[in-house]
Amino acid sequence: MEATVLSVGKSVVDGALSYAKSAVAEEVALQLGVQRDRAFITEELEMMRAFLMVAHEERDENKVIKTWVKQVRDVSYDVEDCLQDFAGRRLGKPTWWPWRIPRMLRARRRIGKQMKQLRARVEDVSQRNLRYNLIKGSGSKPTFNCEQFATNNSATMSSTDEAEWLRDKAKGDLVRLITKKDDNLRVISVWATNDDPGETSILRRAYEDLKKHKKFECCAWIKLILPFNPTKFLLTIVRQFYAKSLQDARERKNASMEGHVLRRMGMMKKNDLVDEFKRYVNEKNYLIVLDDLSNIEDWYHIKTYFPNKKGPSRIIVSTQQVEVASLCVGPENVEPEHRELCVDNSTLYAFYEKGSQDGTNSMEAGPSLNASTFGSNNSAEIKTITRTETMVSVFKESQLIGREKEKADIIRLITNEDNQKLEVISVWGMGGLGKTALVRDVYQSQELIGKFEKRACVSIMRPFNPDDLLQSLAVQIDEKKSEKKGEDEMVSENNEDGTVQAKKKQGGEKKNKPPLAGLQGKNYLIVLDDLLFSTEWDAIKLHFPATGTTSRIIITTRVEKIAKHCSEKQHNVYKLKSLRHKDAQDLFFEKVFGRTGLDEQCPELVEQSNLILKKCNGLPLAIVTIGGFLANQPKVALEWMKLNRHISTELEMNPELETIIIVLNKSYDGLPYHLKSCFLYLSIFPEDHKISRRRLVRRWTAEGYSREFRGRSAEEIADNYFMDLISRSMILPSQQSIHSRKGIDSCQVHDLIREISISNSTEEKLVFRLVEGCSLNTQGTIRHLAINSNWEGDESEFENIVDLSRVRSVTVFGQWRSFFISNKMRLLRVLDMEDAFGVVDHHLEHVGKLIHLKYLSLRGCDGISHLPDSAGNLHQLETLDIRGTRIVKLPNSITNLQKLNCLRAGRKPMDEDDFVDVPAAWLLPIFSVMLCIYWCVPQASRIDGMNRRDICTYFCCGLLPIAAMRLERYGVLVPRGMKKLKALHTLGVVNIARGKVILQDIRKLNRLCKLGVTGINKKNGAEFCSAIAGLGHLESLSIRAEGKPGLCDCLDGMSSPPKNLQSLKLYGNLAKLPEWIAGLKNLVKLKLRSTRIIDCDTTIQSLGKIPNLTILCLCNKAFKGKQVRIKFHSEAFSSLVVLELESLDKLKLVEFSGGATPKLELLQFCGRSEISLFSGLRSLRCLNEVHLGSDNVGDRSVSYGNAFVEDLRTQLRENPNRPILKRH
Repeated sequence: MEATVLSVGKSVVDGALSYAKSAVAEEVALQLGVQRDRAFITEELEMMRAFLMVAHEERDENKVIKTWVKQVRDVSYDVEDCLQDFAGRRLGKPTWWPWRIPRMLRARRRIGKQMKQLRARVEDVSQRNLRYNLIKGSGSKPTFNCEQFATNNSATMSSTDEAEWLRDKAKGDLVRLITKKDDNLRVISVWATNDDPGETSILRRAYEDLKKHKKFECCAWIKLILPFNPTKFLLTIVRQFYAKSLQDARERKNASMEGHVLRRMGMMKKNDLVDEFKRYVNEKNYLIVLDDLSNIEDWYHIKTYFPNKKGPSRIIVSTQQVEVASLCVGPENVEPEHRELCVDNSTLYAFYEKGSQDGTNSMEAGPSLNASTFGSNNSAEIKTITRTETMVSVFKESQLIGREKEKADIIRLITNEDNQKLEVISVWGMGGLGKTALVRDVYQSQELIGKFEKRACVSIMRPFNPDDLLQSLAVQIDEKKSEKKGEDEMVSENNEDGTVQAKKKQGGEKKNKPPLAGLQGKNYLIVLDDLLFSTEWDAIKLHFPATGTTSRIIITTRVEKIAKHCSEKQHNVYKLKSLRHKDAQDLFFEKVFGRTGLDEQCPELVEQSNLILKKCNGLPLAIVTIGGFLANQPKVALEWMKLNRHISTELEMNPELETIIIVLNKSYDGLPYHLKSCFLYLSIFPEDHKISRRRLVRRWTAEGYSREFRGRSAEEIADNYFMDLISRSMILPSQQSIHSRKGIDSCQVHDLIREISISNSTEEKLVFRLVEGCSLNTQGTIRHLAINSNWEGDESEFENIVDLSRVRSVTVFGQWRSFFISNKMRLLRVLDMEDAFGVVDHHLEHVGKLIHLKYLSLRGCDGISHLPDSAGNLHQLETLDIRGTRIVKLPNSITNLQKLNCLRAGRKPMDEDDFVDVPAAWLLPIFSVMLCIYWCVPQASRIDGMNRRDICTYFCCGLLPIAAMRLERYGVLVPRGMKKLKALHTLGVVNIARGKVILQDIRKLNRLCKLGVTGINKKNGAEFCSAIAGLGHLESLSIRAEGKPGLCDCLDGMSSPPKNLQSLKLYGNLAKLPEWIAGLKNLVKLKLRSTRIIDCDTTIQSLGKIPNLTILCLCNKAFKGKQVRIKFHSEAFSSLVVLELESLDKLKLVEFSGGATPKLELLQFCGRSEISLFSGLRSLRCLNEVHLGSDNVGDRSVSYGNAFVEDLRTQLRENPNRPILKRH
C-alpha cells in the first residue's frame, strides 16, 4: 500500500507542477499580480517531488512518511484545482468602466487572499518534512538509536553493567519471541547491522538458555559451510539429536535407554539417515539454529527437509545479509515483521513472518527440488531426497491439469535440433498462471533427462545480485566437483556441546575462474525463473558460453518486452494463457473433491462453481487456492454462494486466500509510478467491461496522466502506456478485439486484478463507485466518480456522498438521470456518458458551464439529436465524441474550440445498401403528419424523460434535415470555419456532399492524422483528392458513399496520395480498385466493404504486392460475381498477419498457395458454408488461430456445415504449428 501512496503522490505532484509551469498559469498570475506566490509554490512542489523520489528509491514505508505523502498529494491537488479555477475565471483585459471597477477589485482581492492561503499550506507541508526529519537525501532512515538509549542510562549504571544489561535484555526478548505460543512451525531470522560477533553471542545465549530449560525435545546448532552438502547437514543434525537423547538418559540414570541410543548411533547407515531424521522431526518438537546462512538458495534447499505440521517447533536463521534474513521468513513480496534487539553499539533485528499467528506459514512458499538439484547420481543421495515426503512446491502435480499442450510445445522448442547453437526460450504471462510450475515440470520431464550434460534451475532472488545468481548456478553445475573439493578441504571438529562444526583447511589457494566455466564445451539446460527487468538478463547473459551444441536457457517473466528482449527470436517467445473452461473446471473439482467430472453428480454446485471459475478466469493460482479453501468447507451451495457474494472481502481478509492477492500484487508493485496511476484509473469500469483503447487513452490524456515529451504527443505516450500494461499482463486484450494498426483495439481487466485496482484506488480516495449496496457515508474528496447501472439512489444521496466540487471525472454506466450533472462540478474534466440510456437533449442545456471540461463523450446516446450552442464555451475541450447519436449538424460555435484535437461523429451503418431515396413530392405531407403527431404528445412531467421540446428538437434537427437535404445518414454537417481548429488530428465522419467549402477547410488542417468522410460523389471527387493530397501527416482515411454510383470514378484522380497513409477503409460501389492504392508503401491496414469489385483475382494480386500490409479485411459485397474465388499466390502478402473474411457473397474458394502469406497468424471467417471452402491451410507455418464468427445482421445468418468444419479441423491438425479453432 505504501508503494501506492508514493506512486499516486508523485503522479499528482507531477500534474500540479505541469499546470503551475504552464503558460496559462503564468498569464493568470501576471494578470492577478500573484507571480511571486506562483513562483514560490512551483519551487516548493519541485522540492516535494525530489523528496518523493528519494523516498521511493529508499523504499521508505514509515507510516509517518506515508501520512506526509498523503498531505503532499492533497495540497498538490488543491494547487492544481486553484490555478485551474483561476484560469477559468480570469478577468481578461482591465476595464475602466466605473461600475465595474469595484467588482474587479473585489475579485482580485479574493484571489490574492486564496493564493496566500495556498502558499501557506504548501510551505507548512514542506516544513513538516524538515521539522520531523522524515526523508533524508543521504538515504538513511530514521530508526531507534541504541547508542542514545545507552547514553541516557549512563547515569545509573557503569559501562560494563550497561552492556551486560543490554545483552541480557536482548537475549530475553529473543527467547520470548522464540517461545511465543504458536501452533505452526515458525522461522525467525537474526541479522546484525554490522559484523559484530554480538549477533552470534546473543543467539548462542538464547539457544543455551532454551536448551538448559528443556523448552524443546530436540536441539541442534549447525554452522553452515559452502558448498552446501545435504548428507553432512542431516548427519550433523541427527548426531546432535542423539547427543541430546544420551544426555537425557544419563540424567535419568537409564542405562538401557543409553545403550539403545548408542547402538542406534553405531548401527546407523547412510541410507537410513533420512528415516532417522524424519522420525525425530515428525515425532518431537525441535529447535534448530542455522548459523551463517549466506544465500537464499541454500535456504530453499534446507527447508524442504522439515515437515509443515502443527507444533511449537522453531528454526532460527543467523545471517549477515538483510536480504536473506527477510526472505527466509516469508514470500519475497510480503514485508516481514521485525523486532530490534540492542547490543552494545550495534543493533540486531529479529525477522518473523507477518501474520504468523493467523495460520500463515513461511515454509509454504519454496521452489520444488529434485535429485538433480544436488547434482549427485548416487542412489543413496537420491534416496535422501526422494524419500523426504515433506518437500514443498507451489504447484503440485494436480495443478498442471490442462497444461499438456503447453508442456509439449515448450519441450518441442527445447529439443528443436534445427538450431545447433545456444537458444533462449522465454515463457511469459500474468502472475498466477503457473509459469514456474510448468517450466519446472518441463525441466524434470523424462524427455529431457540425459539430453543435456549440465543442468541448473534457479529462482531469481530480490534484490537482484548477479554474483549470487551466478554462484547459485555454479553450485548446481559443478556439484560433483564442488562436493569432492569440499570434502577434501573440510575437516570436522566436535564441540563441547556435541555439535559438529566443519572447518576449512588452511593453505587453500583460490583460482580466479569464470563462475560458469563448467559450461564450456558442454551442452546445457538452464532455467532462470522470474526475471523482472531486462537489465537483469543483460548483467548475466555474457557468462553463458555460446557453444556450438543445442544448449538452451529458459526464462520466465511476467513482461512481454523482457521475454522478447531475452529471446531475440520471435518463435522462441511463448505466451502462457489462461486455462480453458473445461480444464479450469477439472482443476477446481480436483482440488475440492479429489477427482474430476462431478458436474453431473453435484448439479446444485455447478452454477456456483461456474461463478467462482468466472471470477478466476482461468488463473490456476486462484482456482487452486479457492478450491483448497472450499475443500475444507461444507460442500453445499449456500456456502459457495456466500463466497461468491463476498469474494472481494474474502480475498482481503481470509488468510487462506491471501496468496492470490500477494502474487498478483507483485505485478502491481513492479509498475512504474506513472503506470500505477493509469492502472488504478481502470477501477472506474465495471466488471467484464470491454474498454476501448481510444477511449482510455484519450481519457488518460485529459486527466493529465500523459503529457507531451520531446516532440511526442500526449496521446502517443498514452498509447505506449496502454501497450505497456498489456505487455505486463495487467490488462488483457478483449476476446472481441479487432487487431488494429496500432496493435490492440480494446481490453478487459481480469476480475482478480480488478480487485487490486479497486482496493488501492478506494484507499487513495482516487475513485468512488456508486453501486448497489455501497456505503452511504460521506466519502469526502473524491477525484473520479463512476455510477453503475444498478445504483438507484436519489439526488440528495448523490450530493451527500461525495464533494462534487472536487470531482474531476464522472462516468455513467446504464440509466442517466439529470442530477448527474451539477453546477457544483466546477473542476470537472471528463464527462463520459458512452452508451448511457435515457439521455435527451434538454439534459445538455448547462453543459457549457463546465468550462474545464476536456473530454465529453455522448457516444451511443441515441436520444441526443442536437448539440447546444453553449458547447462553444468549452474552450479547454480536447475530445468530443458524439458518434452513435442522432446529431446530423454541428453548431457554428464549435469553431471556438481551439484546443479540440479529436472530433468523432456520425452513425455506424448496418448496411451500406439500406439507403432509401424518398421522392421530393412526398416530403411535405409525410412530415406534416409527423409534426401533428409529435405536437399532440402531452408534456412529459418527469424531468428525466423526453419532453415536448426534445421531441421538437429531434424532429427539426434530426429527421427534417436528413429528408429535406436528402443527406446520407452516417455523417454530420460541419459549419464554415473548421480551418480554425488547428489542433485537430482526428475528424470524422464528415458529410462533404453539400459544398466544397468544407474541403477547403480540411485542406488547411495540417495536423490531421485521421479523417473519415461520407457523401463523396463525382462532383466533389476531384476536389477531395486534391484536398487530402496536401495532408502530409494523414495516417488513416475512411471514405464512404451510399447508393449508386457510390465511389465509382471518384478516386481515380488521386495523383499523389498521402505518403504516410497506414490505414484505408473504402465503403461503397467501386467496381475497380484505384491504381494508386497498390503504391501505398506504408499501408498497414486495408478494409473493403460493398465495393463490388468485378475482377477479384487481379485485385488480390495487386494488393499482395503492398510490402507492409499487415491487416486485410474483405467484407460484405467486397467482390461481385457469380462465383468469388480468392487465391493467395506464392510469395504474395509477405507481411500479412491478420486476414478477415466477413459475409462475402458467392464465396466458393479461399486458396493459399505454397509460400503465400508466410506471416499469417490469425484467420477470421464469418459467413455461410456447407462444404469445404479453404485450401492450403496446412502450409501456413505461422498460423495460430482460426476464428469462426457469427452474424445475425438483417436477414443474413451464419451456418457452418459439418463437412466444412471437419475439413477445417483436418487441415489445422496437419499444420505443424497446431492452430486453434475458435467459434464465437
